[in-house]
Amino acid sequence: MKIISKAAWDKFKDCDVTPEEVYHDRRRILKQMGFVGAGALLSSQANAGVFDLFSSDEEKAAFARVALPHSKQTEYDHLLYGDLTPENKVISHNNFYEFGTSKTDPAENSQGLKVNPWQLVIEGEVDKPLTLDYDDILKMLPLEERIYNFRCVEAWSMVIPWVGFSLRSLLNKAGVKSNATHVAFETLYDPDQMPGQRNRYSGGINYPYVEGLTIAEAMTDLTFMSVGLYGKTLPPQNGAPIRLVVPWKYGFKSIKSIVRIRVTDKQPKSSWNELAPSEYGFYANVNPAVDHPRWSQASERRIAEGGLFSAKRIPTLPFNGYEDSVADLYQGLNLKRNF
Repeated sequence: MKIISKAAWDKFKDCDVTPEEVYHDRRRILKQMGFVGAGALLSSQANAGVFDLFSSDEEKAAFARVALPHSKQTEYDHLLYGDLTPENKVISHNNFYEFGTSKTDPAENSQGLKVNPWQLVIEGEVDKPLTLDYDDILKMLPLEERIYNFRCVEAWSMVIPWVGFSLRSLLNKAGVKSNATHVAFETLYDPDQMPGQRNRYSGGINYPYVEGLTIAEAMTDLTFMSVGLYGKTLPPQNGAPIRLVVPWKYGFKSIKSIVRIRVTDKQPKSSWNELAPSEYGFYANVNPAVDHPRWSQASERRIAEGGLFSAKRIPTLPFNGYEDSVADLYQGLNLKRNF
């Protein structure tokens, strides 16, 4: 048996790994639970009662790792910085101004969002523009589970088991042209379904919400397109049916409910950078040494059980702990100005 030695960034402890007997017994477990085909597991209806069979979020995560259809763990499960955030916190504590500006508004106001049918357009400086429907989004690429730190610019954080695929693998389907320098993203604009958009400047944002990355950031394998979390399809408050996850950047860069990806030869707009350029930069990399103008970024509250202010405060890491993987993207740039 060939044993691959752990890299310096692999911070998993033995207790974080799915037990071997559980892994080998996964088919029996699924059969007992009534799943004839693994493909049913990414259906929200199919998952409705599955996770109730487990007594802890750790058991749920272990089940998700062995049960997800056509999915695999990857080398980027390496930065589990503490325990997984309980699922009930991940789906109830959200910033999604399209559904309201308080943390509980998205979960309360988004449940009527229709995610099927859906269209995701990939266009611009690509060889083969694509228009993907809901089934394409879920099935065109192998799904992976990646446990990532998620750090909000408001100085709270979570550890979330996302499901999805790399943005790079998606862009490779379209073929990125050699003159491309950036990738732009756009959220659904539908005021009938998204009450926060009925006032186009609710929360100060000129909707639709837009974001952008450099082509180098987009093509780094850490950059992830999520279609699920905790082994289930994304809830609408978390960005269903597909969202961006860029774990070394502040959370507002991880745009939700995406309908358009445009590869371009110039830097695109970014909603918060447009709204308050003195406070929110385009890059928005997590940096404990550079404070937001109105609060420190040196530490964060890691959300667990209880409320935000009962959460454990921990030091913030440069690039949110992913420095070894992404710092070389920014050589020669001054990231102390506006993040």
